[in-house]
Amino acid sequence: MKIFSRAQIYEADKVTVEKENLPSINLMERAGGYIYEWVHERLKGGQVPIKVFCGIGNNGGDGMVLARYLIENNYNVTTYVVNYNTKRVPDFLEAYSRLKSATKNWPVVINEGDELPAIGAQDIVVDAIFGIGLNRTVQYWVKALFTAINASNAYVLSIDIPSGMYMDMTPQEGDVIIQPRFTLSFQAPKLPFFLQATAPIMQAWDILDIGLDPEYLAKTPTDIELIGKQEVIQMYRSRSQFSHKGMFGHSLLIGGSYGKMGAIVLASKAAMRAGSGMVTAYVPQIGVPILQTALPEVMAETDNFNGKVLEEIDFQTEANAIGVGPGMGTDPKTVKAMEAFLKAQKNPMVIDADAINIIAAHPALLADVPSLSILTPHMGELARLIGPWEDDFDRLEKTAKFAKKHDIAIVMKGAHTITTYDMKLYINDSGNPGLATAGSGDVLTGVITGLLAQGYHPMEAALMGVYFHGRAADIAINQYGIEGLMAGDVTEFLGRAYMDLFAKPEQPQPQQEG
Repeated sequence: MKIFSRAQIYEADKVTVEKENLPSINLMERAGGYIYEWVHERLKGGQVPIKVFCGIGNNGGDGMVLARYLIENNYNVTTYVVNYNTKRVPDFLEAYSRLKSATKNWPVVINEGDELPAIGAQDIVVDAIFGIGLNRTVQYWVKALFTAINASNAYVLSIDIPSGMYMDMTPQEGDVIIQPRFTLSFQAPKLPFFLQATAPIMQAWDILDIGLDPEYLAKTPTDIELIGKQEVIQMYRSRSQFSHKGMFGHSLLIGGSYGKMGAIVLASKAAMRAGSGMVTAYVPQIGVPILQTALPEVMAETDNFNGKVLEEIDFQTEANAIGVGPGMGTDPKTVKAMEAFLKAQKNPMVIDADAINIIAAHPALLADVPSLSILTPHMGELARLIGPWEDDFDRLEKTAKFAKKHDIAIVMKGAHTITTYDMKLYINDSGNPGLATAGSGDVLTGVITGLLAQGYHPMEAALMGVYFHGRAADIAINQYGIEGLMAGDVTEFLGRAYMDLFAKPEQPQPQQEG
């Protein structure tokens, strides 16, 4: 799913009204009508007090249309105009006029200095004050209104984006943002819905298709995409009845050290579960008994030193894909081995954990990282790699530029893991907090390596790997819960994640007459 910029959304509005040859107020009527249908489907005419707070722009106009529909259908509605400016957009004024024609209960105008309306926990509050165009600090008295709404314990529904939230920067010191129970966003989600500083503000959200021009939406490229089930289905390759292991690649996982063999075991097993035809793990000699006992399906190679860490990386395996880093450590001998290894590589690989830390500590090694390699850092490793950042937007920009400069893909692990390549961002929509556990990153390395070995393009392997990793965790918590989830459980549910890709939604069972 594409995630459009603010300018693209405005352009989509413009194209829609031009191609359909309709007044722009009709698009506002359409949006407000869809919001009404959403609300009406849930309330079924219930007489709960509804308080609609409207700004004086297009977002406020949508709120005015909603309020009119609610009033015309006998809901208990009070409408407010938050008069934060003397400027009015024409469509807002038209929507305002239509509302006044439909009821004797005209909207209550709230000006600076006015007493704020009482809001109770039994109320439903519709937030249609600011939309996606907010680019300045909100006035202090409007912030006071936001604070009162947040403190009321009312059920708050925000339209398009919570008021006070910016599209392209994180909240600033002193900012107040309405914290809705639900957000109805038009046509496509917005980038702040997925970022650490802003996503927690919203408890839940959904998308309303308001009929913006489909040709414009289909043909307009975006810098950001949301990767979910439908996108992954298009990348997936089915297997024929006469398949054999040699058709699905040989994965080589490099890593492990004394006390950290579990990481390479997890990665190796995940590569197998991801569908790699064969897997070999290259480990220090001390790890061979552990590996062969834990994973009889996985072959082992070792260096020529009888130590606790890797002192060379010189393998005989003819691998289709390599993943390096899990449990490897940063011993000086391993660093030297990593330097020699990188110089000999030409094909894209997966680089994780201590392999990233070694590169971050020795930036000259970046010149030897093959193009289209996939780095999978968590936030700490990312900071070591690219340096500090000011906020989420700065992190995304710096990471994208870093990846572009070195012609690599970077998977920024975390909630809504974001992958960047060639200045594009890909946001993953699977996963849950249960993945905040030791070893889950090692599993991800194995999954991506296993997909890469099967011949998937590096970006397909990265995006599919992140999705399957998160989806397996989503399925696994039904058995283990979030707190009880371990990294190995994610691996065990990878097969279910694949099966889920083509599972049909469950149909409600017909009720029997009794």
